[in-house]
Amino acid sequence: MSLEQLERKSLQEINQSVKVPKGTSFWRTLLLFSGPGSLVAVGYMDPGNWITSVVGGAHYRYLLLSVVLLSSLIAMQLQQMAGKLGIVHRKDLAQTTATHLPKWLRYMLWIVIELALMATDLAEVIGSGIALHLLFGWPLLFSILVTILDVFLLLGLMHLGFRKIEAIVSTLILTILGIFIYLVVLSKPDIGGIFAGFLPQKEIVGIGLPKGSQALTLALGIIGATVMPHNLYLHSSISQTRKVDYEDPADVRRAVRFMTWDSNIELTLAFVVNSLLLILGAALFFGHAEEIGAFSSMYDALQNNAIAGAIASPFLSTLFAVALLASGQNSTITGTLTGQIVMEGFLRFRLPQWLVRLFTRMLALTPVLIVAFLFGDQESVLDDLLVYSQVFLSLALPFSIFPLVYFTSNKKIMGEFVNAKWNTYLAYGVATLLTLLNVQLIVTTLFK
Repeated sequence: MSLEQLERKSLQEINQSVKVPKGTSFWRTLLLFSGPGSLVAVGYMDPGNWITSVVGGAHYRYLLLSVVLLSSLIAMQLQQMAGKLGIVHRKDLAQTTATHLPKWLRYMLWIVIELALMATDLAEVIGSGIALHLLFGWPLLFSILVTILDVFLLLGLMHLGFRKIEAIVSTLILTILGIFIYLVVLSKPDIGGIFAGFLPQKEIVGIGLPKGSQALTLALGIIGATVMPHNLYLHSSISQTRKVDYEDPADVRRAVRFMTWDSNIELTLAFVVNSLLLILGAALFFGHAEEIGAFSSMYDALQNNAIAGAIASPFLSTLFAVALLASGQNSTITGTLTGQIVMEGFLRFRLPQWLVRLFTRMLALTPVLIVAFLFGDQESVLDDLLVYSQVFLSLALPFSIFPLVYFTSNKKIMGEFVNAKWNTYLAYGVATLLTLLNVQLIVTTLFK
């Protein structure tokens, strides 16, 4: 293996491509560093999160808002570590794993993460495919096949520069945010109930609720579906798109500082979107939880007076489908980028971009196409497939979190940017808790 291969930059075509002049004002610098956080935030509001959040609100009103808040805080901690690793070590999480861990462990982690990427892509394909089906009435199988074009769309966007991709993703995020703010305002939620929901309550673990309550299961589902393993690899790579003067320690510190600002601001937006999804479920669908367990049924419910009440209309349904399509398209961009990051980082070789992205998309499309071919336009079957993909992501999560915490807690790798001891202990505690919760989620889902 050549030295050039070993030293290849993560996403080399865009690595260090965005210049950030020194001496600019805080707001100007923040604007120039803003962008990678939006691509990361996409993973926290992808179609895989929608059903869990809306159904959680439909079942228990505002009870689980505190779980959404906790999940967002955990995400902020882990994503900050991932972005910091990329900037300081100048390698993404996949490259760092390949460099510092034994070969057998490296290949085992690669297989797990590739499967996790397939599961992530499933949510994007299903979400986009169903959205196209609902908006245009195309056959579901055809709508799913159309999503292959996303890969070539991204290839074209890459030639325009990374800032253009960031702008497109941010625009789609704002579209999703605007649509759900509008839907929630129309639904007239209980403001007092919302504020009370952000305070943890004993009912989350089933205390005080009827026997057989699914509150804990839904809470675990929200946590498990929120923190996505592929996002850690993505952030550790795209945090390197800003040009940093590594001869100047102050410039490295500046890059880490503004990466943290960017990440936390965008993840706050993701928190707002996920909260809006749950609030919408509580305000419009409470008492009808069994009727809105799939994307198509949510679409239908928004124009059903018996469920959505006086505000029901085809226009609201269309807005919902547009937001779903925007979410799927956003996730496609980040998912295909991560596929390239993972393959090049773990295996230390480089293939043409179009081949890597087409290969990862076809891997994800295969199970979806088989199900769509066998069951036709039965969206509920695809929704079940989506749920099980989220379960696998829960299983794969510890295989990304523990290496990330280990690397960012290693002074030889991170130097002065090593995690504080309290942060390390807290991160390991969070990783252990997430692992236990996800195991519980998997057992509950598979053996219910």
